[in-house]
Amino acid sequence: MAGLIKREDVEAVRERARIDEIVSAHVTLKTAGVGSLKGLCPFHDERSPSFHVRPGVGRWHCFGCGEGGDVISFVQKIDGMAFTEAVEYLADRVGVQLRYEDSRTGAAADRGHREEPGKRQRLLEAHKVAAAFYAEQLFGPGAQAARAFLAERSFDRADAEKFGVGFAPTGWDSLMRHLRGRGFTEAELVASGMVSQGQRGVYDRFRGRLVWPIRDVTGAVIGFGARRLYDEDQGPKYLNTPETSLYKKSQVLYGIDLAKKSIAQGKRVVIVEGYTDVMAAHLSGVESAVATCGTAFGADHAKVVRRLLGDTTAGGGLQLASGASLGGEVIFTFDGDAAGQKAAVRAFGEDQRFHAQTFVAVEPGGMDPCELRMARGPEGVRSLVDGRVPLFEFVIRTTLEQFDLDTVEGRVGALRTSAPLVAGIRDRSMQLGYARSLARWIGIDTEEVRKEVSRAASTPSRRTAQQDRPSRADDAPSAPVVPVLSAPDPRDPVARLERQALIVALQYPQHVPDSFDELGEDAFGVPAWRAVHAAVRAAGGTTTGRSLGEGRWAESVVEEAPEAVAPLVSELAVAPVPEDRESAIAAYVADVVRALVDLGLTRRIADAKGRLRRLDAGDAAYADAFTELLAIEAQRRSLRDSA
Repeated sequence: MAGLIKREDVEAVRERARIDEIVSAHVTLKTAGVGSLKGLCPFHDERSPSFHVRPGVGRWHCFGCGEGGDVISFVQKIDGMAFTEAVEYLADRVGVQLRYEDSRTGAAADRGHREEPGKRQRLLEAHKVAAAFYAEQLFGPGAQAARAFLAERSFDRADAEKFGVGFAPTGWDSLMRHLRGRGFTEAELVASGMVSQGQRGVYDRFRGRLVWPIRDVTGAVIGFGARRLYDEDQGPKYLNTPETSLYKKSQVLYGIDLAKKSIAQGKRVVIVEGYTDVMAAHLSGVESAVATCGTAFGADHAKVVRRLLGDTTAGGGLQLASGASLGGEVIFTFDGDAAGQKAAVRAFGEDQRFHAQTFVAVEPGGMDPCELRMARGPEGVRSLVDGRVPLFEFVIRTTLEQFDLDTVEGRVGALRTSAPLVAGIRDRSMQLGYARSLARWIGIDTEEVRKEVSRAASTPSRRTAQQDRPSRADDAPSAPVVPVLSAPDPRDPVARLERQALIVALQYPQHVPDSFDELGEDAFGVPAWRAVHAAVRAAGGTTTGRSLGEGRWAESVVEEAPEAVAPLVSELAVAPVPEDRESAIAAYVADVVRALVDLGLTRRIADAKGRLRRLDAGDAAYADAFTELLAIEAQRRSLRDSA
C-alpha cells in the first residue's frame, strides 16, 4: 500500500490536536477532578456520565461501554473515518503538513501522487467550495427570485450571509464545471451527492433553487438543502443531499453548529421544522434552535441533542415553578394543524430518550416561527417558546379532543385511547401524576383511570418501539472480536492499590519516584495489572515517561501493550484520581507508589518466612535465607520511616 503518513507527522498531530477541544464538539464536558473531564458517552446511551477525557494525557475512555483511545481514534469512531482520513482531518485543523512515504520502500511520497487520497477530506473540501460558490451566486443577476423569497420573509443580505444561504444557478452543470475547475474529479462529485448520474451523464442536483449549507457540529459543510423557486421546477418543494458518506439525514440537525454553544450553556434546545424557522428563531434571540433535514426527529437526533445538553438527570428533570427544568429542556415547535399534531405524537415516542423535560410550543393560529417573526417581530418567536406546554400534556389533551366528553361513550373512548399514552410514561411519578390529570380532564374517578392505565401497561402491545427495535450496535455490521483482558474485582484491596499505582504511573510520570521503575516483573500480583506493568516496562518505564510527556508517554505504552491489554492501558490513562488538589498530586503519587513498594516488600517477607519454615536451622541455606529476611525487613522499615 502506498502513501503511508510518516510516523513523526502522526505524532505531531496527536500532540497539537487538543483532545478536549475535539471531543467538546460532540460532548458537553465538565470538570471531574485535577486534569480530568467527563460527560455522556457519545457511543452508547447512558444516564450518568462515564465518559472521561484527560487532556494532559491525550486520551479518552468510557467506563460504561469500555471504548477508549486517543484523539485520532475518537475522530475515527465518532465520524466513521479510516485512520488516514482522521489524521488528515486533524492535521488540517491544527496546521500540520503531512508527509507520505511508500510502505514498501520507505521513500517519501507526495500527497498528490498517493493511490487514494483521504476521501472524506476531499469531499468536505468540495462542499466548502460549493457553499462559497452558491453564496456568491445569490447576489448575481440570475438570483432575483431567490433574493425576493428571502426579502418576503424579512431576511436581508446580512441574514443570508450569517447562515451561508446561496443560490444554485438554473444551468445543468454550473456547479459541476466550477468544481472541476478546482480539481475535483467526476467520481468525487458523484460521491458528494452534489451532482446526479443520468442516462446522458452527470448534472447538478440543485438547479434554480435557494440553497442552505448543512453543517455538522464542527461547522464543516456536509450537505445542502434546496427550496424550489420556479413553477416550472417539477421537483419536490424541498430537495436535500442524498445519503452519502458525509450526510446521514437521521443524524443531521440543521443549525447545530450555530446552536451548540447556546444549547450547552442554557440547557435548552428548540426543535423547529424548517430552515427559515431556524433562521427566524436565531435572529429573534432563540439561538438554540435546530431543525431536522427531510426526516422526522428520531433516535439518532435525540442522541446528538442529549450529548449537547449534558442530559444526565435520572428522572426526567425536576420541574421548577418557573417551568424550567434542572435537567434541561427540549422544546418541539409544531404547526397547529393536524400534521403538526401528528408530529407531536411522533415526538412523544422519542421523549423518553431524554431525561430533560420535553415541551411543545404551538401557535394557536398555526403560524411557524418564520411567519411569527414577520407578523409580530422577534418577540412573537420568543413568546411562542416561552408559552411551551409539557409534551405529555399536549399529546394527551390533543387525543381527548377527538371525543365528546359530555357523553358516557365519549368518556369511555377517551379513557381507553389515552390510557396507553399514560402507561407509556416510564417515569413512575410522572405516570401517576398524569393519571390524576387524565381523571380530571375526562371527569371520571382517579382509581378507574389508574386501573385502565395499569391494564394498558400490562398489555403485550404496549411494548415500545425502542424495546422492540434492535440496538444500534445490533444494526451495525459485525466487527472482528478483539479479546480483552478483564479488569479484576475492584473490591480486592490489592487489585485496587495496584490499579492506582498504574494510574499515577501513566498520568503523572513526572511525580513517580524512581522506586517504581526498580520493581521487578513479578511486582504486580493481579494478572491484568501485571500485563499493563509489563507494557510500562517495555516502553522504558516512568523515567522515559518524564522525558516524553504525559501524552506521548501513554501512547508509547499502548503501542507496547498486546492487543488484549491496550484497552486497559487506555482506561487507566484517563481514570479519575481521588486527589482533587493540584498542589497535593505529587505527594499523593509518592504515597501510592510507596504503598505499592511496601506491599511488594510485605509479600517478599512472607515468602522469605515461608522458606525459613521449610528449612532446618542447621542447614547452610538457613543462614542465607535468614539474612535475606532481615535485609527485606530493614528495607521495609526504612521505607515506612521515610513516609
